[in-house]
Amino acid sequence: MVSFDCQPRTRVVFGEGTVRRLGELGRDLGLRRALLVADTGIRDAGYVDEAIGQLRTASIDTMVFDAFGQNPDSVMVEAGRAFAAPLRVDSIIGVGGGSSLDCAKAINFLLTNGGVISDYRGYGKASRPLLPMIAVPTTAGTGSEAQSYAVISDAATHMKMACGDPSAAVRIAILDPELTRTAPARVTAAAGFDAIAHAVETAVTTRRTSLSQMYSHHAWRLLAPAFKRVLEAPADVETRSAMQLGAYFAGAAIEQSMLGAAHACANPLTARYDITHGLALAMILPHVVRWNAVVAMDQYAALLRSAGRAANGNAAQDLALELEALAATAGIGKRLRDGGVQEEALPELAAQAAQQWTGTFNPRPLDAAGALEIYRAAF
Repeated sequence: MVSFDCQPRTRVVFGEGTVRRLGELGRDLGLRRALLVADTGIRDAGYVDEAIGQLRTASIDTMVFDAFGQNPDSVMVEAGRAFAAPLRVDSIIGVGGGSSLDCAKAINFLLTNGGVISDYRGYGKASRPLLPMIAVPTTAGTGSEAQSYAVISDAATHMKMACGDPSAAVRIAILDPELTRTAPARVTAAAGFDAIAHAVETAVTTRRTSLSQMYSHHAWRLLAPAFKRVLEAPADVETRSAMQLGAYFAGAAIEQSMLGAAHACANPLTARYDITHGLALAMILPHVVRWNAVVAMDQYAALLRSAGRAANGNAAQDLALELEALAATAGIGKRLRDGGVQEEALPELAAQAAQQWTGTFNPRPLDAAGALEIYRAAF
């Protein structure tokens, strides 16, 4: 077995209505003056006002930063640092999807350690501990609340940067499935497929361990059956709970095992064509599974068995077909050409995919030629 070193750093508080414990939990951490990071959509949904009310009841002064977009970049993070620097906050709270949580972590890097966010690309480059953080995810997708990384785009190159540090792990993650009920169907679908991709990719990476596979397989068992149900019955809290816990477990798997070729190939699509991350993964992941079959067949078979499915001779093909069916159910199973991608752009996209850090953990070594094969299969 592969050795691992796991040091849990995040308290997880799960259940319906747990968001109403935000003030109490913040007070337990000793928070007095917090920066709340949430995008304008989260503010419009009323979650910012709810969070502020909980925090102020607990005598925690709260200031809000919301000047960032769906894929936060280095310029937005610097704007957040400039906004927060004179406020002398002692903590940061992220409310929203992965964009809010990643932006909150990235601002924390700059507030506590200075410089620019690209200085922290990689892992363990912060010289001083980050401020304590609380994460309140409102989508079941990225699992950022389970990770010690912030994923931020470079505003100049549009390349995704994974910036990690042990102290970037949030102190408390509040998982309240009720908060995901207001997400539009398209957001639920895109975020949910992102979580599914995390479960599938983490199950086969070169860094997988017995611990990460426990998370990956349980995430898959929760997410695969719940994905269709959550689109058909979006008000069902039990299904929302399965999706949110599945996303969290898949995020925890990333922390131990990293990701693979699907994320490496999806990131350039988001950067160049502004294709939502989860939709890009829906286009790419089934073809990555087939491409990885020569080295990962046994791992894919084990993933299927963990959900009570027996592979019929070709586990990679069976899994790829199941992923395509899930994407089609959500109306996101498109070809690249249907997403506006031009065939002549594929070689350039492949060159960019080969530079992505996540691709270095794929079970089949990924280079530009391999990425081009995947793109052509998905085209």
